[in-house]
Amino acid sequence: MAAMALHFQCLPTELDPEQVKDYLYELQQRSKTPSQTYFKHTVYGLRFLLKAENLPYDFLHLPEIKKDTKLPVILSRQEIWAMLQNAQLLKHKILIGLLYGCGLRCMELRNLRLQHVDFDRRLLHIVQSKGNKDRYVPLSPHLIRGIQKYIAAEHPQDYLFGGKPVERAGGDFDSRYSQRGVQWAVKTVAKQAGIIKEVHTHMLRHTYATHLLEDGVNIISVQKLLGHANIESTMIYLHVCQTPDQLPQSPLDKVFELCSRNGK
Repeated sequence: MAAMALHFQCLPTELDPEQVKDYLYELQQRSKTPSQTYFKHTVYGLRFLLKAENLPYDFLHLPEIKKDTKLPVILSRQEIWAMLQNAQLLKHKILIGLLYGCGLRCMELRNLRLQHVDFDRRLLHIVQSKGNKDRYVPLSPHLIRGIQKYIAAEHPQDYLFGGKPVERAGGDFDSRYSQRGVQWAVKTVAKQAGIIKEVHTHMLRHTYATHLLEDGVNIISVQKLLGHANIESTMIYLHVCQTPDQLPQSPLDKVFELCSRNGK
């Protein structure tokens, strides 16, 4: 936005809408611009200026920025198993098991308290998550055994995953495992497991949803398990899941099948 003001030698709000439109068009067409990022930041900056001046967006006829549609990257079941086998600390093994086995967001994992784990009913209570909503997700018996072993060894007092207390604004202390610590654990274990994908915490949640759909769980149930407010957020996984009746056969398989049968 500063570059735009220097270019015209005046504030953007003093420009004619057609001048703004021509400037943004030129900006988008520049061959030296490596991506759409600078163009987007210019539009966002103009929107902020209009909001600060209490002017509508159409005052400068700003273009609509379409959100890029990217499909989530999914781990295979073999890769999940490799991560669980290569996690050297029990804490990290349980952490990865919960992120994948319950489809948790990073913040949901960090907020887990001992009282949220219902061993008898095999349920995990996720409290006041995104959108201030609660939900229950089923706990695997494998996870239950692991969590019980972890509790017996580490003796957590409040949060399931505690960390070094960090002072927050207001003078209170945050004794949860840090977000950076969770991310580091996931990336480190993925590297130790030999996974070449860029693994992050949310990828385990993506994988959870996709594997549920591949196992035949209906999409409404998956939506509830993920805590999605809108079904559209869950439908993205329909584009990456592969149910047995949807798996296409590579034509190369047919070539090998025919030629090997004929001895060629």
